[in-house]
Amino acid sequence: MARAVTDGVYRLDIAWPEPVGANAYLVDDGEVTLVDAGVPFPRRSLSGELRSLGYSLDDIDRVLVTHYDIDHVGGLARIDIDVPVYIGALDRRLVRRAWSPPWRHHKGVFHRVVRRWYSLSDYDLRPVEDDDTIGAFRTFHTPGHNPGHTVYIHDETETAMLGDLVWATDGGFVPPPWLDSYDTARLAESIARVAQESFAHACVGHGPVVSPDAAERLRSLVVRRFGADRLR
Repeated sequence: MARAVTDGVYRLDIAWPEPVGANAYLVDDGEVTLVDAGVPFPRRSLSGELRSLGYSLDDIDRVLVTHYDIDHVGGLARIDIDVPVYIGALDRRLVRRAWSPPWRHHKGVFHRVVRRWYSLSDYDLRPVEDDDTIGAFRTFHTPGHNPGHTVYIHDETETAMLGDLVWATDGGFVPPPWLDSYDTARLAESIARVAQESFAHACVGHGPVVSPDAAERLRSLVVRRFGADRLR
């Protein structure tokens, strides 16, 4: 069942139990934004979760995608909406085959295969660069997990849409592992950069919402795993 993160922000309960599937979120600040879309075959449908909150697919004004992984974009194949879909510029190049990762790269092979079936060809994919503004969201290019991974921060609600920048556990945050990432060194840099921002609520792709001390917990991860000098 969909549940509130804070006023105007909701977690849609579509994900299968970990490690299968990823969370999706809805933000209503006068415009309705869907953040990520889950797997192609979710535990609960996106449309059903929206109805539980009093919304329909027709109410959505835009979609923000944190990155191109099947558990974050696959759900778009199950819904019919004619709205802009924003995705990091490098991930847009990946899915549109303007750039291809090396066959020898462990995650690159996966993406080369998956984009044959999930090309998002029916959607108006719009590239997102670092420090763009989309509605009330600020964007942060956060490479490492994916080349075009993007974090969206909504200052009005003090909410950060972290995607797979980090995963959440009951004890805080952990970085995604090497096997699920393109470049763990760049991932560490991206985590440290976002940790210096101000936000209370962290909406992650995997794990529970972290609130109300999300930024502090992210900084704690940086100090613990990468060293305090990363925050200078």
